[in-house]
Amino acid sequence: MEFITYLIDFIIHIDKHLYEIVTEYQFWTYLILFIIVFCETGLVVTPFLPGDSLLFAAGAIAAMDGNPLNLLLLILVLCIAAILGDSVNYEIGKFLGHKVYERDYKFVKKEHLLKTHAFYEKHGGKTIIIARFMPIIRTFAPFVAGVGEMSFKRFLSFNVIGGILWVIAFTTAGFFFGNIPVVKRNFTLVVFSIIIISFLPMVYAFVQTKFSKGKTT
Repeated sequence: MEFITYLIDFIIHIDKHLYEIVTEYQFWTYLILFIIVFCETGLVVTPFLPGDSLLFAAGAIAAMDGNPLNLLLLILVLCIAAILGDSVNYEIGKFLGHKVYERDYKFVKKEHLLKTHAFYEKHGGKTIIIARFMPIIRTFAPFVAGVGEMSFKRFLSFNVIGGILWVIAFTTAGFFFGNIPVVKRNFTLVVFSIIIISFLPMVYAFVQTKFSKGKTT
């Protein structure tokens, strides 16, 4: 319970907490960010970790006076973390196979797996790219691709494109807009906005599916 409270507080005030980490750990911050992004994308049991908002906040800090973080190095480190994370997640899914759909697991919700599987069936390989911009689906997409036995060569091409686009989009957005006075004063609202906007494609897909079912009945 204490961990959940801390995690919520970290996400809500991610700019302040991340700046404290940068101030205290300096160069080691790159490793900390690497681990968070790797775990969020690479471990199917950690979809709750911050992704989009973390990249945005890191980009904003990189633009501060004195450049606490180097933007190019930040992008390189996070791209490697995102691509490597998805690759590991894919291999875990491939190893476990279709038996993951047969029962519920303590740390993996079957509901999330099935929703991602349905999304994957509809959009195919490009799901790996699209999912990068969708919380929860982002964590489960490479896992489902592995379960579905997509060839690694094909998966890797989508993985690299999606990972690079995702990291660059949010870090540069934070770099160019994160320190605008109105954004800086309302960073928590910006974080919530990012989260809400990130969930919109999932809501749209859900409504579209329900609407399609309604028309066929």
